[in-house]
Order: sequence, then C-alpha cells, then structure tokens
Amino acid sequence: MDKKDKLLTIGQFAAMHGINKKTLMWYDEIGLFQPVSINPENGYRCYSYQQSSILETILLLRELDVSIREIQGFIKNRSAENLKRLLDEKLTALDLQLNHLQAVRTTICAHRQNMVTLLTMNLSEISIIEKKECCLVTVDITRDVSFEQAVELITAETEKYHVGRLHDASYGSMIPVASLEKGDFGDYSKLFIEIPLLTYKDGLHIPPSGKYLRAFHKGDWGKLPKRYEEIFSYAQELGLALHGFSYEMCINETVIDRIEDYIVQIEIPIRQ
Repeated sequence: MDKKDKLLTIGQFAAMHGINKKTLMWYDEIGLFQPVSINPENGYRCYSYQQSSILETILLLRELDVSIREIQGFIKNRSAENLKRLLDEKLTALDLQLNHLQAVRTTICAHRQNMVTLLTMNLSEISIIEKKECCLVTVDITRDVSFEQAVELITAETEKYHVGRLHDASYGSMIPVASLEKGDFGDYSKLFIEIPLLTYKDGLHIPPSGKYLRAFHKGDWGKLPKRYEEIFSYAQELGLALHGFSYEMCINETVIDRIEDYIVQIEIPIRQ
C-alpha cells in the first residue's frame, strides 16, 4: 500500500504535525477539521496523509492569529483567492507588528546606551562625537509657554505620530546657538521628540549629520549657563564653529528621585 493511502491514528497524525492530539479532537468537535474515518467499534479517529496540507494551512492561519470563525469560512470555501486575501491581511498586520517591535528595540537600545553613558561618563569632559541624521518632531515654544501648555503640545504631537507613550520616544529641548553666543541662555525655541524609525515627512526637523560637541550638566539648572560658557571656550580653543541648535536631553530621569541628580546631555553641531 502506498504511504499516501495508509491511514494514521490520531496520535500518529498529531505527532507528524507537532501538535497535541487533543487539538485534533477539538477541531473535529467544532467541525473545522475532521478525520477521514472513525472506527465504529472503538470510536478511534483515523487520518490520511493527503489531509496534511489542509491541516498545515489551518495551523499556519492559527499561528497568524486568524480566528477560528474565519478559518471555518475559508475551509468551506477554499480557493486561491480566499487564501490570498487572508494572507494579505495577516501580512499587513505582521508588518505593523514587526515595525513596532523594531521601534521598541531601538528605544531599548537608546535607553541602554544612556545607562552605559551614565556608568562610564566624566561629567567634566567635553568631547567630539559623530552623529547620524535623524528626524525630529518639534513643537515651537516661547518664554510665555507654561509647563502645562508644553505638556499639552507634546501630547498632541505624540498622538499625531501614533506614539503610544512617551517612553517610546526620546524628547528634550532646543535652544539656538546664536542665542547662546549672545548670552541669552533662556531663549528655548523648540521642544523635540525623536520617534524610533520615523521616516522623513514635511515639517520634521532634521539635525545635521556629522560632528557634534557633547557635554553634560548635573543638578541646578541655574548653573547651566556656566556650563555653556565652558563649552564655547572649549570650542574657541580648538577653533571650532558651532551652529544650528543645542539639543538638550535628560539621560537619567528613569533612575533618579531628586532634581539635584538630574543630568542633561548637551549636543551642539560643529560646522563642517
């Protein structure tokens, strides 16, 4: 007898497909997938080799979270067109899930890098780093914008770009280099949000790629102007021209309780 004509017990058929035989029993009970025959004497279910392709299709659809009801509808009306439609829908959903997971991974890597920086940093050091181009969502602010209003503006932007929670993005503030050079250390003009995997769209802010000066400031914000003076003195000594905006971002707010321990990372692009 050809193996394709041989009948298999429920245990053999289940083992061949890597599932529990109780799954086959349930599929039979709900009319989704039934054995080719049932022994009238002992009630044992028997399956044929030819049924394997149908069961594997069902198992694939279940793995893609297709509902039992949808699968039942497909089994009753099996066709290439109906299977393609189901797979198209699930591929779209899977792509969205993969994009989300990649964004989560990017966020985790950013948080981890912040922790590495915290563990190895020299607060007094000013360094030159290389940065790649990225896309920032920005919100315009003035001295008249209250903290509550700033929160509302950020919230509106996160909803606009489908950010579930703020931990899914990095955020901070921007101050023009021209203002810093004039000693106007309170002239913050924008809040920024960096959303993982965000591709370019009209209206986004694109910080230049290339070399940046990076420094850190811990504690009292009232002493931040002094840190900027140190940064500009350092740049002058090395003959570096700074331009654009200074990007400020807290890197340790998830692991501190006191404002005195707040560490701001400052990054300013160097003119090429």
